Amino acid sequence: MQLDLNLLAALDALLEEGSVAGAAARLHVTAPAMSRSLGRIRRTTGDQILVRTGRTMTPTPYALAVREQVHELLQQVQGVLAPSRELDLATLERTFTLRWHDSLVALSGPALLAAVRERAPGVRLRFVAESSVDSPELRRGEVDLEANANQPGARDVRAEKIGASPLVVVVRQGHPLTRGSTVTAEEYAAAEHVTVSRRGSVGNALDEALARLGLTRRVVATVPTQAAALDFVRGSDLLISVPEATARSAAADLGLAVLPLPLDLPLAPVYLSWHQRYDTDQAHRWLRGLARKALALGGSS
Repeated sequence: MQLDLNLLAALDALLEEGSVAGAAARLHVTAPAMSRSLGRIRRTTGDQILVRTGRTMTPTPYALAVREQVHELLQQVQGVLAPSRELDLATLERTFTLRWHDSLVALSGPALLAAVRERAPGVRLRFVAESSVDSPELRRGEVDLEANANQPGARDVRAEKIGASPLVVVVRQGHPLTRGSTVTAEEYAAAEHVTVSRRGSVGNALDEALARLGLTRRVVATVPTQAAALDFVRGSDLLISVPEATARSAAADLGLAVLPLPLDLPLAPVYLSWHQRYDTDQAHRWLRGLARKALALGGSS
């Protein structure tokens, strides 16, 4: 039997996307063409690969068992057919899309852009806002790098912990909490809070820590970005609790005070994430290296 390598690429896309439409969009083919490829794969393997369960499609046990092997085989084939060449940064023309937390863009974005411009003037960075819902752009190749506090759960998305930072309290200069030598958990809970959530959520790990002490806080506003929250804090007696790595420089610029958080909480992590299809992409790998350095210089580690 003669093997069609196009079926290997189609199978890899189907297993990663979990749908005919998603696989078709990824490989830039029509849905009917991908459906025909799925039919050929089913005849070749003797397995259904994906079966419909309600509105979604679920991989079969065989599909789950071979998913990693299929991806590795495709990577090997692509490596043979497209042998590695030395990356010429001076002539590289490419746009990278980065979805970073807004505080990380402000803190580390300028350093990353400067490093990119120095080495590869033809490369453009496109920073986009985080979505209010979990979105598949990273898996679809529409976003190259993510940087935030979330560790992705998808098997085909790589995540590297760049660093971690303790949470601190940010208030305006002259806020009542700045008058004492320390801030107690009771004083912290009694203050009015503004929180940052792209989904508009009010509660988080801080509330769980306070609940263990028999305390609750009053959240009077929730905003989608840290920059907006700091503006709220600057003109009121509100406080915000954010990672120290992203708080100090922003607070200094705005004339705000940074205080220790009077709660025992784990450090807030920073993850750099990308899809595994870019593992061996030289330009992408180069950008990841620069992003690691920029985030580290920003104080996330």
